[in-house]
Amino acid sequence: MKTKTKLNLGVGLLFTMIIILSLVSAYYIFSIKKDTENILKANYNTLEYSRNMLNSLDRINSDEKEAITVFENNLKKQMVNITEVGEDKVTNSLQENFGLLQKSRKDETIKAQIRQDIFEIMKLNMEAIKKKSDVAKTTAETANLWIAIAGTFCFLIAFNLLVNLPNNIANPIKELTASIKEIANRNYSERVHFYNHNEFGDLAKSFNTMAQKLEEYSNSSLHTIAFEKKRLETLINNMHDPIIGLDNEGLILFVNNQALKIVGMKSEDVIGKSASELAVKNDLLRSLIIKDFDGIKPNPIKIYADGKESYFEKEVVDITITPTGEDESITIGNVIILRNITIFKELDFAKTNFIATVSHELKTPIASIKMSLQLLENESTGTVNSEQKQLLESIREDSVRLLKITGELLEMSQVETGNIQLNIEKTSPYDIVNYALEAVKVQAEQKQIEWELDFEENLKWVAADSEKTSWVLINFLTNAVRYSSENGKITVSLREEHDQVLFQVTDTGKGIESRYKSKVFDKYFQIPGSHKSGTGLGLAISKEFIEAQNGTIGVESELGLGSSFYFKLGTA
Repeated sequence: MKTKTKLNLGVGLLFTMIIILSLVSAYYIFSIKKDTENILKANYNTLEYSRNMLNSLDRINSDEKEAITVFENNLKKQMVNITEVGEDKVTNSLQENFGLLQKSRKDETIKAQIRQDIFEIMKLNMEAIKKKSDVAKTTAETANLWIAIAGTFCFLIAFNLLVNLPNNIANPIKELTASIKEIANRNYSERVHFYNHNEFGDLAKSFNTMAQKLEEYSNSSLHTIAFEKKRLETLINNMHDPIIGLDNEGLILFVNNQALKIVGMKSEDVIGKSASELAVKNDLLRSLIIKDFDGIKPNPIKIYADGKESYFEKEVVDITITPTGEDESITIGNVIILRNITIFKELDFAKTNFIATVSHELKTPIASIKMSLQLLENESTGTVNSEQKQLLESIREDSVRLLKITGELLEMSQVETGNIQLNIEKTSPYDIVNYALEAVKVQAEQKQIEWELDFEENLKWVAADSEKTSWVLINFLTNAVRYSSENGKITVSLREEHDQVLFQVTDTGKGIESRYKSKVFDKYFQIPGSHKSGTGLGLAISKEFIEAQNGTIGVESELGLGSSFYFKLGTA
C-alpha cells in the first residue's frame, strides 16, 4: 500500500471517528435536553397548577371571588396540559366537582373531593417525573458508553498513527541516507533492502538502479579515463610553470592557474576558445602561439609577473598518438610550457657583470706585461741569452692568450647585456677576408697551411660592421688552423647568394659529430675530446655579432671529413 494511501486512510479514519464522536455526543445531549424539557413542560407545570388550585381552595372562605378566579384559571391551564395516562379522567372529575363547588361553596364534602382529585393529579405527575428522570438517566449512561467507545476508537487510531507512522517514514529515510553515504564513499555495491509497494519501494528501486549503473561505470574504462583526466588536471594546475594545451585545430583544451595569471584571463574565457582569436586581443598569447623556426632557439620571454620582471623559456611539446591498426603516428595537439628561468637569468647577469669587471681589470696588467716584454726584447735595454729568449717568448705567448681570453670575455659580457655597439657601413667583403687572412698568417705559416681562395669576382659590398665581422672571420680561421693537421689545406670562399654575400671557411680537420653540431654556438661549449685552448666563447660571440647585423651563421660538418663554418650578410 502506498504511503500516501496509508496517511489518507489513517487520518481520514481518525477524522471520521472524531465526527462520529461529535455526532453521538450531540445526539445524546439533545436527547437529554428533550427529556428535561418534557419534564418541565408536562409535569412540572401541572404540579405548579395543582399547588395554585390547592392554595385557592384554602382561601375560598376568606376571599371567595378571587380564589374562585385563580382556581378557574389554573384549571383551564391544566385542561390543556394533560400528558399522563389517567390524568384526563381525574382532571374531568376535578372540573365536575369544581362546578358543584360553584353552586354550593360552603360544602366541605365537595372541597374534600376536589382536594382528592388534585392530589391524584399531582401523584400521577410525580410518578411521571420519576419515570422520565429514569429515562434521562438511562440516556446519559448510554451517551457515556457510546462516547467512551468512540473516544477509545479515536485514541487507538491516533496511537497507532503515532507509533507506526513515524517509523514507516523515518526508517526507510534513515536506511536510504546511510546507503547514500556509502555511495558517496565509492561503495557502489551498496543497496537498499525495502521492497514495499509504496513510494519508498519505488525510491529504493530507482536508487538500486542508480547504484548498479554507478558500479558498472566504476568498473568500466570510462571511469578510469575520467579519473585519470581529473588527476592530470589537478597535477597541471599544481605545477608552478605556466602550461597551455592546444588541439590540432588551435582550440585551447586546458590552461593552468599560472598561465591564466600571466595572460590575465579567466578560465571560462579561454577553455574551448580559439587561441588565434584570443591572440588578437592578447599580445602575450599571440607571442606564445607563434611557431619558432626549426633549429633556432627562441629568446627568453620577459613577462611582468609576481610583482617583478620575470623571464620564461618557451617549450612546445607536440602530442602524438598512433591510432589502432596504423603504423604512423599523428599529431593531435601540442602543449606550450613556460619555464620560469628568472633566477637563472639573474645569476647569469651577476656572472656577466663579474666577468666584465674582472676582464676589464686584467687588461691593464696584461698590457703592462706586453710592454715590459717589448722593452726586454729591445737590444738597447741589454742583450739576453737563448734561454732568456725562450722564457720571454713563453711569457709573450701566455700574455697574448690571456689578452685574447679577456677580450672574448669582455665581448661576451657586451653581448649578454645587450650593449653591442655596431658601426654598420658599406664594406668590401674582399677587404674583410684579406684583413682576417693577414691576422692569422703567422699561425698558418707555423703549421705550413695552404690557403685556397675561392672568390667570386665583382661582389657587391656588404652592410656590416667591418671590425666585428673581421673578428668573426678571424675566429673561424683560427679554429680552422688549430684543428687542421700540418701541411693541411683551408679553403676560404666568397660568393653571392640571393642578395647576400656568403663568407665560408672549410678545413680538412677531423670534423664534428652530428650530435654536437647544434651546440657548437652555445656559450662555453667545447667538443669533448678536442684540444681545449680557449674559453668556448668564440663561436657564441660570433653568432651574436652576425645575428646582430641581421645575418645568419651556421656549420656543415661530417666526422672525418672536416668542417665548413659560414655566415651570410646582406648586400649594401
